[in-house]
Amino acid sequence: MRDPAPDFELALLAVPKAVPELRHALSSHPYGPHPDVQLCVSELLSNVIRHLGEGTPVTVRVTGGAGRIRVAVTDPDPRAWPLLRLAGGDDETGRGLALLDAVSLRWGVEQGPDSKTVWCELREG
Repeated sequence: MRDPAPDFELALLAVPKAVPELRHALSSHPYGPHPDVQLCVSELLSNVIRHLGEGTPVTVRVTGGAGRIRVAVTDPDPRAWPLLRLAGGDDETGRGLALLDAVSLRWGVEQGPDSKTVWCELREG
């Protein structure tokens, strides 16, 4: 079954300045200033920057319906899958997916032949 058309879709280059710009752009869309949507988009985009490199082309999609919001970020590397890990108290990184896991109803990865999409679902409202 195909996902419905996204309510928000943006193709961009994953660079640090895109993170707050994307959060701001989402604040004026149907989900309003939904802090969990903004957190998940920030973490997913930051993961691309950290693990695939600045300037990686991505597509961000946000879709709502049936009481849920789906946030998805597609990047061009089908091999580099995110891994949920426990960050130690002194670790400066490694908490992004733990945050995503904590605030989302569920999350996962869909692999395509030339890309992957990391997604999560949140409760609407």
